[in-house]
Amino acid sequence: MDQISNKDKNLMDQIESIKAEELDLIFSEFSHETAINLGYALHEKAKNLGVSVTIDIRKGDHILFHLAMEGTSPNNDRWVKRKSNTVQFLHMSSYLTGLENILSGETLASRHYLDPMEYAEHGGSFPLTVKGAGVIGAVTVSGLPQKKDHELVVGVLRSFIADNSNS
Repeated sequence: MDQISNKDKNLMDQIESIKAEELDLIFSEFSHETAINLGYALHEKAKNLGVSVTIDIRKGDHILFHLAMEGTSPNNDRWVKRKSNTVQFLHMSSYLTGLENILSGETLASRHYLDPMEYAEHGGSFPLTVKGAGVIGAVTVSGLPQKKDHELVVGVLRSFIADNSNS
């Protein structure tokens, strides 16, 4: 009987946690105004944490919000695009994609035939899911270690959706 290593158990726990986040963080509706407000909420949180990130919110190729904070570079824009592409293609967070690939020993290229110059399996991009419509886009940050990028997005999404669910 195969035994699961502590590392694999930890990965599986993280994967389950992110899947639960994806099921929980769903918008009742999502407009251009929602994108702007969410983008500014991410900017405010990053400022309060004293970190610099690039923030991007898009529906397909339509960029609804993009802000590069002082201290970021064009490289962050490239990461944002690659991580967002991954979310919009697979309809799951870029961090979840990366963790699943680590667990399976695969990559986006080997598993889905995706070009690593166009797609990234690093944390920081999360699906924008609307009740009744499914995944309509992605919210992405770049500038921190991938787990911190992911946590920033998820933390702000959790607060934002809770604060706006009764509006």
